[in-house]
Amino acid sequence: MARVLITGSSQGLGLMTAELLTEQGHSLVLHARSEHRAAETRSALPAADAVVVGDLSTVEGMRSVAEQANRAGPFDAVIHNAGVGYREQHMVTADGLSHVFAVNVLAPYLLTALITAPGRLVYLSSGMHQGGSADLSDPQWEHRHWQSAQAYSDSKLFDVILAFAVARRWPAVRSNALEPGWVPTRMGGPGAPDDMDLAHVTQAWLAVSDDPAADVSGSYFYHQQLRQPAPVSRDTAGQEALLDYCAALSGTRLPAGA
Repeated sequence: MARVLITGSSQGLGLMTAELLTEQGHSLVLHARSEHRAAETRSALPAADAVVVGDLSTVEGMRSVAEQANRAGPFDAVIHNAGVGYREQHMVTADGLSHVFAVNVLAPYLLTALITAPGRLVYLSSGMHQGGSADLSDPQWEHRHWQSAQAYSDSKLFDVILAFAVARRWPAVRSNALEPGWVPTRMGGPGAPDDMDLAHVTQAWLAVSDDPAADVSGSYFYHQQLRQPAPVSRDTAGQEALLDYCAALSGTRLPAGA
């Protein structure tokens, strides 16, 4: 039995993943943005051991979630599922950051840095990362006209870069990224054409499976199959640049080793 933390698991793919892992006999700690959402989450999956609560759009909220997670841990796996979508309006957080960047990129970075390292880390990306830019000259969209799809694509590329940077930095941890497909969740929209029955399977598989195909690190998956990520995600200089940028924003550097 594995013990797994899933961020953004009050609904959607996060909750579906939690339900699947619970059915398989694993121990789950879930995450919700607010106490109201936490109560709904406990009702939806009473078998979960605990629900940590915190708004991942702020550094303070990220730190609080990490502290609660460490009290509830340690974990065999952490699934970084929390995210916001490609139709977001341009919003600035209390820390002066783009909301999309804060939730989709800085939160998984800071949680990775602060939560006691598990055996496996799983980062949810998107096929849209292929159209993303790794340029760090204006990731907060302070000097550009807002383009929600581009901001989302950039953030999902940064998630892949983060996963691969952690895999390289922490060889004892299996760190991978995946795309669940364009599925009809609240984020994906009702017209999304991909298979909802498969959307949550790969992240659960990467988190707990004994399948040799899941016993890898620094890889990118779609429906349990290897898929080639954007080539820029393999650039070690770009990986280090993202880690340095997130460290400067959050005041916390990724530890040298797990």
